[in-house]
Amino acid sequence: MTVYRSRNALRGPLTPDGIAALTLPATRLGRRGYQTDDVDALLHRLAYELHRRTEERDRARDESQRIKNALRSWQSDRARRDGPGRHE
Repeated sequence: MTVYRSRNALRGPLTPDGIAALTLPATRLGRRGYQTDDVDALLHRLAYELHRRTEERDRARDESQRIKNALRSWQSDRARRDGPGRHE
């Protein structure tokens, strides 16, 4: 099995917009190849899925950062309240 390589298609990270804008070279007349509509439909689906998962990852990162900040704040408040040298 051969891996498809293109200077344009694989440059940089895959993004939803990059996948949606991707065009694969057409086969020469008389040669076998994929149906253009099927390839386009797959690329649109991949772009949609990547976009959705990117949004989910970003929401998870934001929530993680919110929780870390809340923990730091709680730890600082507790340290101020308990005073120095008091560790339980």
